[in-house]
Amino acid sequence: MSAKPPASNRPNPATRAVQALGRIEPRTGAVAPPIDLSATYARDDAYLPRQDYIYGRDGGDTVRHAQDVIASLDGAAVTQLYASGMAAIVTLMETLRPGDQVVAPKVMYHGTLSWLRHLEATRGIALSLFDPAEPDSLAQAVSDKTTLIWIETPVNPTWEVIDIAAAAALARSAGARLAVDCTTAPPCTQDALGLGADIAFHSATKYMGGHSDLVAGVLSFAQDDDLARTVGGLRTLMGNILGGFEAWLLIRGLRTLYLRYERASTNALAIAYALEGGRCQVLYPGLPSHPGHSIAAAQMTGGFGGMLSLVLPSFDEAAATVSRLALFAPATSLGGVESLVEHRKVIEGSGSPVPDGLLRLSVGIETAEDLIADLTNALP
Repeated sequence: MSAKPPASNRPNPATRAVQALGRIEPRTGAVAPPIDLSATYARDDAYLPRQDYIYGRDGGDTVRHAQDVIASLDGAAVTQLYASGMAAIVTLMETLRPGDQVVAPKVMYHGTLSWLRHLEATRGIALSLFDPAEPDSLAQAVSDKTTLIWIETPVNPTWEVIDIAAAAALARSAGARLAVDCTTAPPCTQDALGLGADIAFHSATKYMGGHSDLVAGVLSFAQDDDLARTVGGLRTLMGNILGGFEAWLLIRGLRTLYLRYERASTNALAIAYALEGGRCQVLYPGLPSHPGHSIAAAQMTGGFGGMLSLVLPSFDEAAATVSRLALFAPATSLGGVESLVEHRKVIEGSGSPVPDGLLRLSVGIETAEDLIADLTNALP
């Protein structure tokens, strides 16, 4: 776990990310961050720990460095790194008790929803789902048993926008915690904790890593409280911490996060404008025609991101479009430098609430004109 650095006299967040908090290796003067891969740590002459970790499951210098960078960007009191996004989610939800209720969107990342349904079926934890497209649905789903409100914004893969500040106020009034999945809107654009959330979650595999070469998860806590400490202790006991090499790759990715996100956002907006009103429905909060555009513009101050969906009339037309694409790789994941396409119904299965013809695009940092031409040629 990492403490929030002092707020005064700090450079802009983009500068802090690029310089990885300005750490120069003191012995050699190396500008590139060093890497700590040790699985265990020797104690000092008095047999006392030299740091607040003694074994790899507690972390090491590289894990701590990556946590410090993300805590600085998220404005977090405590940031914890995990071996995957799902590892972070499972560890947080291990704090739930029978009789607790979780409120979550009915359309969301399917891994999170699957785990919540598992907890409902096996642990006596109630699950109440709301429709993010309906303004009053969240408030109606909350009860006096609600302990955790989990939201995504924008919602994956339909890209509705949820007002974080309003959700935070609702959570406070219910005595619940608000956790926000910020995977598609990392701190370079969205300040979930600053808007009142208790926890910001990131699948760091995506935009934070940015190169499709690591798997990692993040929990950032607004307060260094009992919940943060309990979850951190569970991370050690469950062995869910990120490895040193992956933490080093994550630091490397964070140094270009702001540039990559800006380029992906610019490309996605260009694609959305080019295809809007054409042969498919375009779902992208950066379009002024999007129902959640005004909220997105207010809380996504660094761009609307590289994620959008195209909805074709049928499953078969969507499948045929994917087969004709040349530059969009048909792969699951998002937030990398390369563009990807995912036929969501194939991934989630017949029970998925998403339309049969929905294609989720993760727009990379290639030339926008090339991507638009590829899509235009592939669409029916």
